[in-house]
Parts: sequence; C-alpha cells; structure tokens
Amino acid sequence: MNSPATFARECGIVFYRQLRMNLRNPAWVIIGMLQPVLYLLLFGPLLKPLIGQFGAHNAYTFFVPGMLVQLGIFGAFFAGFSLIGEWREGVIEAERVTPASRTALLIGRLMRDLLQLFVQAVILVGLGYAMGMSAGFGGIATGILLTLIVGGACAAASYALALTAKSEDVMAPVINMVMMPVLLLSGILLPMTIGPSWLRHASAFMPIRWIVDAARGAFGGTFAASTRFWGFGWALAPLGFAVWWGTSTFRKENA
Repeated sequence: MNSPATFARECGIVFYRQLRMNLRNPAWVIIGMLQPVLYLLLFGPLLKPLIGQFGAHNAYTFFVPGMLVQLGIFGAFFAGFSLIGEWREGVIEAERVTPASRTALLIGRLMRDLLQLFVQAVILVGLGYAMGMSAGFGGIATGILLTLIVGGACAAASYALALTAKSEDVMAPVINMVMMPVLLLSGILLPMTIGPSWLRHASAFMPIRWIVDAARGAFGGTFAASTRFWGFGWALAPLGFAVWWGTSTFRKENA
C-alpha cells in the first residue's frame, strides 16, 4: 500500500496533467458556466414580481444558491465524457502499466474538477452580487462548499459511468434521464412549496432538494441546524458512494 506522501504525489501528477488539458482547451469550463449564467440573466428577472410568494425578500439571494447547486450537478456530470475520450485514445491503458494507486487516478481528476467548479462558483456569485444579491460571507462559503461536495459526487459518478459504458451514445441519455427529474423536483428554479401536494411529497424523496434548501438557508441567513444536517448529510453520503464506485471501476479497468 502506498504511503500518504506517495499517494499525494500521484494525485498531484494526475491533477497537473488534467489541468494542463483544460488550459489547452477551456471549452468545457466555458460551456459548464454558460447554462447557470444564462438562467441567472434570463430567468432571474422573472422571479422579481413573484418573490414575495416564496417567503423571500431578494430574487437573486433566493436564485443564486439554486444555480450553484445546478452548476455542481450538471457541470460535473459531464466530466466522464472526457474520460471516454482518454480511454479511446489509450490513456487509461497507459496508466494501467504504472504502479499508481487507482484511487489516485480518480482523486487527481476530481481535484481538477473541483478547482474548475470553484472558479465557476465564484464567478456566478460575483455576477449575482452585480445583479443585486444580498448574502453574508458565511452563507456564501457554505453554499460553495455544498456545491463542491455535490460536484465531487457527480463527477466521481460520471467517471464510473464512463468507464462502465465506454460510449457517449449510452452515457448521454442516462445523464439526461437523471437530470430532468432533478431539475424539476429539487426546487432549483422554483420552490416546491408553490406546487400541488403530490409534487411536494414527490420532491421530499429527492436528495438534491434538501441540499438546495440548505444552500438557500445559508444565503438567506436562516440556516437552521436541521436544514444544515440534512443538506450536508445528503451531499456527503452520495460523495462517499460515488468515490467508492469510481475507485472500483478504475480498479476493474486496470485489473
């Protein structure tokens, strides 16, 4: 078993290589940022006349946390497409012959994804402030932390799915099938409190809803202990499972 120093060095090598790939072709960074920014610019103003119905006082303080969670989910879910390209080009085969930890092959990539996600989140928050958002530093830090945890879970799951499917034609419809109910039932765009009772009950079984509620509570300064517990709980549990699943697929691929 590798020592912690060796493991950290291996993660750093993978991270540095992945970061260089991103810097050479920043298209994924821009594409991942574009959707929540467009929602903020085009959908946010529509909330202003309705915000009183949601029990909130500022449309962007309500909307930006949801966009952060959306950024963490939707942006990270597409991380696996680049891994399919690496597998097809023989990069995974080349990594197979090295003594590097299979966990490091995953964690190094996740480090790149989380750095990219952090930069995107800061830009999104800055844009929210420019449009009139009002939130304290502690609430913003909590919301970004939740975004990074969710993004790490989605990216790890995306890598696992990529090495399992090994085809964009299989992976794309699976992701779309997951994204649709998440977007509609998590309250990212509109709160579930304004929906019919059957829709509210259905959304209670959507873990992302609790994360969105926790992020909004943090931004709005009403971060209750129970909201914090459920929000972080539903963020950390999928992260642990996704890292285990992702590591398992790297080990199988490199067996």
